[in-house]
Amino acid sequence: MMTVYDLEVGQKATIDSISGDIRLAKRLFALGCISGTEISVKKVAPFGDPMVINFRGLDLALRKNDAKNITVK
Repeated sequence: MMTVYDLEVGQKATIDSISGDIRLAKRLFALGCISGTEISVKKVAPFGDPMVINFRGLDLALRKNDAKNITVK
């Protein structure tokens, strides 16, 4: 099982599921980050927190713990 946190800069993947904090899941769903959405990693801070992902033309900064709750394929 691979998560967004495991992706390297420039790598693309498709969202499989979002687990963990229900508030995070609701926020991401409202932004259009749902199962089947293609995402790419744009930037990662030097210590890995936060990281910037892009989906549907939107750049979003995610904390390391939040990125580990988004599984991709």
